[in-house]
Amino acid sequence: MSETTQSSTSDAPEPNRTLVLVTLTFVTMLYAMTVTIANVSLPQMQGALSATTDQIALVVTFNIVATAIVTPMTGWLAGRFGRRNIMIWGVTGFTVSSFLCGIAPNLETLILFRAAQGAFGAPLVPLSQALLLDTYPKKQHGLATSIYGTGVILGPIIAPTLGGYLSEALSWRWVFFMIIPFGIVSWFGVVSLIRARGHRPKISLDWTGFLSLAIAVAAAQLMLDRGERNDWFTSTEILATAGLAGVAFYIFIAHTATADAKSSFLNPVLLKDRNYVLGLVIVFIFGMLNFTPMVLLPPLLQTVQDYPDTIIGWLLGARGIGSLVGFMAMIYLSRMDPRPWIVIGFALQGIAGFAMAGFDVNVTTFEVAWTSALQGLGVGLIWVPITLLTFGTLDNKLLPEGMALFHLLRNFGSSVFISICVAVVIRTGKVNYAEMSTLISEYTERVGLPFVAGGWALEELEEIAVLGAEIGRQSVMVGYVNAFYLFALACFTVMPFIFLARVRKAQG
Repeated sequence: MSETTQSSTSDAPEPNRTLVLVTLTFVTMLYAMTVTIANVSLPQMQGALSATTDQIALVVTFNIVATAIVTPMTGWLAGRFGRRNIMIWGVTGFTVSSFLCGIAPNLETLILFRAAQGAFGAPLVPLSQALLLDTYPKKQHGLATSIYGTGVILGPIIAPTLGGYLSEALSWRWVFFMIIPFGIVSWFGVVSLIRARGHRPKISLDWTGFLSLAIAVAAAQLMLDRGERNDWFTSTEILATAGLAGVAFYIFIAHTATADAKSSFLNPVLLKDRNYVLGLVIVFIFGMLNFTPMVLLPPLLQTVQDYPDTIIGWLLGARGIGSLVGFMAMIYLSRMDPRPWIVIGFALQGIAGFAMAGFDVNVTTFEVAWTSALQGLGVGLIWVPITLLTFGTLDNKLLPEGMALFHLLRNFGSSVFISICVAVVIRTGKVNYAEMSTLISEYTERVGLPFVAGGWALEELEEIAVLGAEIGRQSVMVGYVNAFYLFALACFTVMPFIFLARVRKAQG
């Protein structure tokens, strides 16, 4: 847009704060919908595109890692082109990418357009949150953030439920097509209600710092995604990507330590704020836990119980309902000390994780529903307090940069932990299959005993095939159980850091 257009826009009357809040909530809900809506159709995508478990996981992880890479550019993009323009182009590119995902002819193309979705959507969340905090006075930040979060969480409720119906009735492509109307509504809301600022601060982008960090993140993610398939460090590819990630990260650290603080990609002033640094640690672990169950549950339910997409959508929607309850509770509790609520939120997620680790091949819909809802409740109780704790002592001038790094670590934590959990499922599933197969043989005397063999037999080839399929199902279930144990343990590792943060008396 031209400067003339921006000036005239900034001279227009300020829109109602409530309408701005609704618009920013809807824009963020648009991105939240896409993250969750793809999960419900992962099993169907896997079959339609002839992909393995680790390959189809790339549809989620590449979207998240693209978001993580582009997110740190948010401050520079906003300063260079203006917040309003970036919001408009972000929503436009996001909507077009959703359409292209829906018509993708193969897995490689789908992954490419999912990465484009993440890149265009990356600035939307931090810019929306920064605009929200700028629009409301500091004393109303807790209330505004709670309402914002309550609206945003409607996306993870609507998306998997409606996406499950569309996926089962039509095909997996419609989970992307349904995003388009929401994108159009968001576009009109941004154009109508978000005003351009009369003065844009000139922010230079430290390209050395940005590119080195982007390469480090992308190489590390590629190593984790491809590691299990290539037998980890016995593969030249994995060694090369690991080495590239290490070198790029070293360049980033060395450059940040020696560059001028004012022009450095990572402003060292941010790291002087104790609450902010602790908030980064907490939000990284929060990101690890946020989407992992939503990626693991759909293939688990279809593999061990052959659940239809509709039921899977409802079960994923239960998590959104739990999150909604948590966010609504924080509307009334946000003025209290945030630290106990963060602890409670992580504890609830840990309890849900240990309960999921108790699943077996006969898991019921009720078991999945209540554990998903409990995990969602933990997410809802954490998000508002962690935002208040992280940014409560940070200078407003540092908010754009602070938000960018905050969301980068959240997204990178999600993509890394999803890849690790998928690798755990595959690796331990294969190990258990090999171990159990050796125990089922015609040369094993106890297998011939009626009270051991039960209804299974080894006389015919078809019977052996059926028994082999059952061993595979049990082995995969063991892999998912191990991944849920890892999830539960991660929930409790963060707790020692929480009470190291300081809370101002005004917040208490």
